[in-house]
Amino acid sequence: MAFLMKSMLSNQVKNLGLGGGGEESKEESTPSDPAAAAGMTREEYEEYQKQVVEEKMERDAAFAQKKAERACLRVHLREKYRLPKSELDENQIQMAGDDVGLPEDLQKMVAEDQVEEEDKDSILGQLQNIQNMDMDAIKEKAQATFTEIKQAAEQKCSVM
Repeated sequence: MAFLMKSMLSNQVKNLGLGGGGEESKEESTPSDPAAAAGMTREEYEEYQKQVVEEKMERDAAFAQKKAERACLRVHLREKYRLPKSELDENQIQMAGDDVGLPEDLQKMVAEDQVEEEDKDSILGQLQNIQNMDMDAIKEKAQATFTEIKQAAEQKCSVM
């Protein structure tokens, strides 16, 4: 309650011009120079600002590079799985420049995937797949198909 009364009375006194302007002089006494506010000389402050700008540019460049690498990976996966292309990824790669490639870890993973796919496509890979097949099920399926063909032929052919 006392605070409310004090704020109301001080506002009225300020409006009359009878004083109470001590707060304004405190605001004017603060230094307008940012270097002085930071406790540095003008040259130190300018050097500090240059360093801040350079660090920001380096972070932005590293971020753009990472975004481009991710976009390159997405493009690679889209090509691999024959998915539609994305203009956003292509734009990110172009913005980063031509030196964008997959990171080394991802290159190793892609190379391993390609080796595995080549192994599966080779004759040895197919032979390994034959070992994993259920031969009894294949025999039953072949015999069922053969009997179906034989019955269809007997129905159509009057000689048999």
